[in-house]
Amino acid sequence: MSQHVVDAGAREIGTKGALNDLRKNGGIPAVVYNRHGKVTPIVLNEKAFKKAVDGVSESTIIKLNVGSDSFDCLVKDRQLDWLHGTILHVDFFEVESGVIMRAKVPVHLTGSSIGVRNGGILENPVHDIEVECFPAVMPEKFMIDISELEANHSIHVRDIIHAEGVKILSAPDQVVVLVKFAKAEEVAEETVEAAAAVPGTPAVAGAAPVAGAAAGASPAAAGAAPAAPGKPAKPGK
Repeated sequence: MSQHVVDAGAREIGTKGALNDLRKNGGIPAVVYNRHGKVTPIVLNEKAFKKAVDGVSESTIIKLNVGSDSFDCLVKDRQLDWLHGTILHVDFFEVESGVIMRAKVPVHLTGSSIGVRNGGILENPVHDIEVECFPAVMPEKFMIDISELEANHSIHVRDIIHAEGVKILSAPDQVVVLVKFAKAEEVAEETVEAAAAVPGTPAVAGAAPVAGAAAGASPAAAGAAPAAPGKPAKPGK
């Protein structure tokens, strides 16, 4: 896979007004920092930057050219203006050859699951895996083939195949992807419960009639038992 290359220019740390003018003219203020605490302010061309990093993840190492200098970097953060769809600021982290680094590698699913084709529901609760390794072997993404994944089966972090030298830091028991299968009787039971909770819903077919409401029942049977007749008063002495 060809390396992503981003061209940038040097800049001075400016005021808020100067940064806003820079953005209005199609530029993006950015910085490059490293593990030693050094920070280098730079400026990007917004259109060229978006094109160069299309599809780039947090674990993708890009080549950043700043004048005659060149850095191997990760795009660590992008501050966005969601209202206008523009990038306000970018942070790059310089990686060093021979120095172990950490990054989150995105998970990409491929194939069509057997379980889904049989009516199951696919769930993907984990979208990236944290790893630790040297820059030379840093994976850009983890490809997981789910073609043989059946209903009520799952793939865990421990099942992910990775290159030698890559240490996975995410918990091995985490479920990355699974297929759930909803049984027909469970769906029917939920439907009945939902119907019973709605006022005015007709009684479920086959329900027993209310006591005393059967056809032909006498009024006495339906109502309370009549009071016992009173005893006649004794004649006065």
